[in-house]
Amino acid sequence: MKQQVIAELSTQELKERLVEEQLQLNKLNLNHAISPIENPNKIKEQRKTIARLKTEIRKRELTT
Repeated sequence: MKQQVIAELSTQELKERLVEEQLQLNKLNLNHAISPIENPNKIKEQRKTIARLKTEIRKRELTT
């Protein structure tokens, strides 16, 4: 997910999206532990997306 797309979301949507992304990351990690997934870079991208979401949420908290 690109930073531009994240910036356009409302704060509530960001929080909902963060929960969804974290659940998806947990699922990916579990699947990877059981049997190696086809593209392990998906885990890396998922972690980066979560970090971007958290950064935007924190930025909004500090500006309000």
